[in-house]
Amino acid sequence: MIKGVIFDLDGVITDTAKLHYIAWKNLANSIGIDIDEEFNESLKGISRTDSLIRILEYGGVRDKYSDQDIKILTDKKNDEYVKLLEDLTKEDILPGIENFIKELRDNNIKIGLASVSKNASRILEILGLLDQVDFIADPAKVEKSKPAPDIFIESARGIGLAIDQVFGIEDSQAGVEAMRACNMRSVGIGVDADLRLETTQDLSLEKIALYFE
Repeated sequence: MIKGVIFDLDGVITDTAKLHYIAWKNLANSIGIDIDEEFNESLKGISRTDSLIRILEYGGVRDKYSDQDIKILTDKKNDEYVKLLEDLTKEDILPGIENFIKELRDNNIKIGLASVSKNASRILEILGLLDQVDFIADPAKVEKSKPAPDIFIESARGIGLAIDQVFGIEDSQAGVEAMRACNMRSVGIGVDADLRLETTQDLSLEKIALYFE
């Protein structure tokens, strides 16, 4: 019996990947590293700190930056990203998501969020969806980021359900791996998972229930 759904945010509810890319590319350029959109794809589902470390390793300069330097740089990236978020509107909600969330609410199914974004609450507020989500897991309060399962476990705990009572929705392989690591049933948007769907428009409670039950 499905009693809860755990959403990822970016690429599932809205697509802020382009904004992350702008902010990361500008930061990387400021320290003499050039990244492209293909490289940016490898940062999907990865925490801010781990993303910067990957960029530094890509540029061959990881050993030149201390933990304090990394904190300063990630804060700089986030400041630019937050400014870019102000251009988001309800039009940036991905196709089918509002109807799917309404379907879940109408069936008394709990909704949790398992995103590595520390700006998740602000993004949902801008999109007008904050009051539709029962619990937002705080990535700063879990020990390990995706592909570790910690944030999905915390999100299920936050909506008061066991892992076998929920399923998660992700668009990154790191996110799917995180769900598999805690035996959570997974729906992948454009990525391989227990149930793969090509777009968010394909999400429906009936389709998912038929597959999982």
